[in-house]
Amino acid sequence: MYDLSSPEKYTPTRLTIYAIKYIGTMSNRVVSRSIIAKSEEAPSSYGGVSLTKIKILQQPTSLAWIEQAIANMDTILLDHSHCERKAAGAAINMMFRYPAHHKLVRQLTAIAQEELEHFEQVNQWLDKRSIPLAPLNSPPYFAKLKSQIRHQEPERLLDSLLISALIEARSYERLGLLGESCPDQDLAKLYRGLMASEARHYGIYWVLAEHYGDRATVDRRLSELGEFESSILETLHHEPRLHS
Repeated sequence: MYDLSSPEKYTPTRLTIYAIKYIGTMSNRVVSRSIIAKSEEAPSSYGGVSLTKIKILQQPTSLAWIEQAIANMDTILLDHSHCERKAAGAAINMMFRYPAHHKLVRQLTAIAQEELEHFEQVNQWLDKRSIPLAPLNSPPYFAKLKSQIRHQEPERLLDSLLISALIEARSYERLGLLGESCPDQDLAKLYRGLMASEARHYGIYWVLAEHYGDRATVDRRLSELGEFESSILETLHHEPRLHS
């Protein structure tokens, strides 16, 4: 297994490759497709910040979001805390909805536990920066994505898994951008350290979608949802958020 205890040793590309190999081990199968395109093959640059392009995201994050986030790091950190809590809740809710789906239950149990660990890590940073826990208005991103979930099964399960994969993939991308751009090097190290988990999570949701559906249907629906996800972020939300 790969040593992810020292994330500064790894580029975003290497972190994701290691995470995807770990997904293959967990799933008792080889994830044959390339989930990401290496930055050397598809480089992107944002004011000197470069990041691996993620194939399931139709469009990369804009420079405007990076500038907004860096100018409002305390708010971004508080929103990050909310996101980790919500991610744990989403995994738990899906387990309650599909209690007979053994593979889903086992893998989402691990995700929920890890999201709560991240919630605690981020809350420790809130304490360190004297930022009180407080409610925040949610950006339209999550509600708009949820509106695309169809109501009948098995389409509901497929959409839920793929939307979770897209959210985790976008989180991975943006944590990487913060890890490269954040002026507080200790906080930047936290973001880089969380990247492998986000990559692992979006890969697990994707693999689960293919486990419960056929690949052609998954690919077609992922393309549709991915296009919609990127369209939400075309206009920067006026309130700084991790998914604004």
